[in-house]
This record gives sequence, C-alpha cells and structure tokens, in this order.
Amino acid sequence: MTPAAPLHVLPSQEGAHQPPGETGAAVCAGSGVPVWRERDWPDAAGRPARAAERRIAFEPLTEADLDAVCEVEKSAYTHPWSRKHFADSLAAGYPAMLLLGEALPGEPVHPVRADGRVLLGYLVAMPGVDEVHLLNITVAPAHQRQGWARFLLDALCLWSRGQRAQWLWLEVRASNAPARALYTGYGFQQVGIRKGYYPAAQFQREDAVVMSLNLVARRAAGGTP
Repeated sequence: MTPAAPLHVLPSQEGAHQPPGETGAAVCAGSGVPVWRERDWPDAAGRPARAAERRIAFEPLTEADLDAVCEVEKSAYTHPWSRKHFADSLAAGYPAMLLLGEALPGEPVHPVRADGRVLLGYLVAMPGVDEVHLLNITVAPAHQRQGWARFLLDALCLWSRGQRAQWLWLEVRASNAPARALYTGYGFQQVGIRKGYYPAAQFQREDAVVMSLNLVARRAAGGTP
C-alpha cells in the first residue's frame, strides 16, 4: 500500500487511521470528487441529540479543505496523517467526507472556514470488492463525546450498503480502549492482530486490532442504519 510510511490510531475517543491504498472509487465525472447524495446519509431521526442544536451537512472533502482538516488532524493525534496522505487519498478517488455544522451563538469557530461553519469531523474510506475499508475517522477534539463518531459510522454504513458492500473493515490501536469500545458497541468484531503495525513513543511499535462489521447481518438483525 502507498505511501509506505505507517499510519495509526491514537488514544482519543474516536479514530481509525490506515495507509491510503490503491483501489479507486466512483467519482463525479471530470471532478475527481466522490458523489455524495443526501439519501446516502442518516436522516434527522438518526442524529445525536446535540445535533438538534445546529444544522449539519455532509460535504465532499476536497483539496480546498486540506488546511482545515490537517489542523484538526494535528490537534487530535500525536501521529497525525500528513497533508500528503489526504491528498493521495483524494487523488486515488477514495470517498472522503466532511461533517459540517452551523456555528452556535457565541461558539468559536476553529479552524476558521470561509462559510462560517464548524468542522465537526471527517472520514476517508477505501472501497474494495464487496467491502469498504475505513482509513480515517476523526472527530474534532472540541466536539468529541457528543455522538458524532457514531453518526459518521452510520453515514459510512449507509453509503457502503449503497455500494453493495457486505463488510466494513478497520484497524485500531490495541491501547485505544475508548475507540475499541465504540466499535465493539457498534457491532464490529475483532478478527485479528497486526503485530507492530503502529509507531509508538520512543521508537517503539504497537499492535493493531483488526475489526470487521458484517453489514448484511447487521441490517438483517435490525441494526441501524
């Protein structure tokens, strides 16, 4: 997979990081931007309680958003994705999405966006044959523990099923107990360990826990979405 530099999940509540790969995704003709349709994402009934306080929207992550995304990425992780990792993912046509919210009265907006909206989080995924691999899911530190990570997962599951994917895969640091609890609570199952997958402090390495979600079984069991 490219780039060769190892990527990671760091100890925050949310987050899955993986090296960008080589499988393309459907894109809008001539734009290189994945086609996101409103029906692909959860409706208002599926939003976290705090979402009622603000209007929110999903939009494609584009090159124009990279400064703001990288700023959030650096604030969320000690081993963040580089700008090149995001740029390579966009160039490969991977689905990449922003979760934006209307700024609440008196709320500081950081990083500053031209439209005045708040960057709540984002995700990057890699489609494959009958599966989707979650590469990066991040909630801005100021908005963590408000349900946005689960909402992003809902969105990804809906989109993945629209692509006829049957499985959703991710890696997470073995030490990242909050993220592992989030994924397990969502329905992911641990299926393996990748030894020494992530960089750690003092030039050490950390194992990755490989997890998968059976999208067909989840829907049959009445899981939402």
